[in-house]
Amino acid sequence: MRRLLSALLLLMLLGTLPARAASDLNIIRDAETEEWLRTLATPVWQQAGIPPENIHLVLVQNNQINAFVAGGMNIFIFTGLLKASKTPDEVLGVIAHETGHIAGGHLLRSEEEMRKASATAILATIAGVAAAAASGDGSAGAAAIGLGQQVAQQSYLSYSRTQESAADQAALRFMDRAGLSAQGMHNFLQRLQDQELLPSDQQSEFVRTHPLTRARVESVQAHIDSVTGKRNLPASAQAEFDRIMAKLNAYLDPRGTLSRIGPSATNFNDRYARAIALHMTGDTMGAISLLDGLLREEPNNPYLNEFKGQVLYESGRAADAVAPYQKAVALSNGNALLRVGLAQALLDTNGASNLPAAVNQLESALNSERDSPQLWRLLATAYGRQNDMGMAAYALAAEANVRGDRPTAVAQAKRAQQLLPTGSPGWLRAADILANNEASKDRK
Repeated sequence: MRRLLSALLLLMLLGTLPARAASDLNIIRDAETEEWLRTLATPVWQQAGIPPENIHLVLVQNNQINAFVAGGMNIFIFTGLLKASKTPDEVLGVIAHETGHIAGGHLLRSEEEMRKASATAILATIAGVAAAAASGDGSAGAAAIGLGQQVAQQSYLSYSRTQESAADQAALRFMDRAGLSAQGMHNFLQRLQDQELLPSDQQSEFVRTHPLTRARVESVQAHIDSVTGKRNLPASAQAEFDRIMAKLNAYLDPRGTLSRIGPSATNFNDRYARAIALHMTGDTMGAISLLDGLLREEPNNPYLNEFKGQVLYESGRAADAVAPYQKAVALSNGNALLRVGLAQALLDTNGASNLPAAVNQLESALNSERDSPQLWRLLATAYGRQNDMGMAAYALAAEANVRGDRPTAVAQAKRAQQLLPTGSPGWLRAADILANNEASKDRK
């Protein structure tokens, strides 16, 4: 698991968090968790008529129980919500509900730029608009820490009771069509229902931004009672959920994990969690020893191979990390995040012969990660080391474009066009960046 977003961009998003908690706010990228969530939710998305590849799931490290939609088809899920869920059916119910908001177009209908932005840019925009609205100063941006919390919630993240009921009904339809029970959705809502009686500053973010009424909970229960033949998720889904949660808890609380799970643990998930915790507390050899034992049991698990590559890479052994990363990419049918990890290891071996392979991995990862500024920056580095300065400038333009930095995007795109042959693929892509930024300027 990797943290990819600074605390500042997220601070204004959450109304109840003090500034001292900002360091706990990050976007987490983890291939295994993301793949599990996508597999879980795909039947619902299909029944909603939404191509699964169009939805972007974003996992945010924060203990608040919350999930929301922003920027069109971006579903943000907080780690606190996963930790509060007892079954995968509950997680699916929340995703189905948020899918109902997407299908109903309930949020940010007129925010064209937000729809096109990356997850990082969306959160930054929410932060900046909230700060500016609260201070009356359009230049305040995300630096106005502590201001605009209510503006952020009401303007961007809050839903009306009508929209909540509509999203519930849509979620129930999607789950019915997928042949799935909505019991998990009911269980989750029922657990949160008691928070309605608490003062607003003690309620979870989900309750504050998603008005929860007894009528909504009863409506879901009435629907469950009225349908037959719907099934809960299989036992294998619970086993997968348990493994994901073991990983997540180890990542969020490594020292607590080591205290809770001793070296004599025999359960697979416990040993997996302990390996993560050992790595995060600096015990590389202990982590690798446990990982090797896990890999003997599941040699074709791409995520175990990825984690071994990550441990080796982050302990300064980039060359040794290449082989497990290569195996992980092959076993995962080319997962984009695993390709990025492999490319980074290849780049850091400092061998010129590895550069073409690194570029190939990064370019392949772009098929599903075009909105990742980190990927574009890494690609710019790879092009630069190949002395392909024109493509390096194009990659920097693309990175700036994703971040919403129009001046840098335009400057780097123009530089790319100066360095690349006219009409070449890179030159044409740079022209697209210039044209899109010019069109955006005209719309303002």
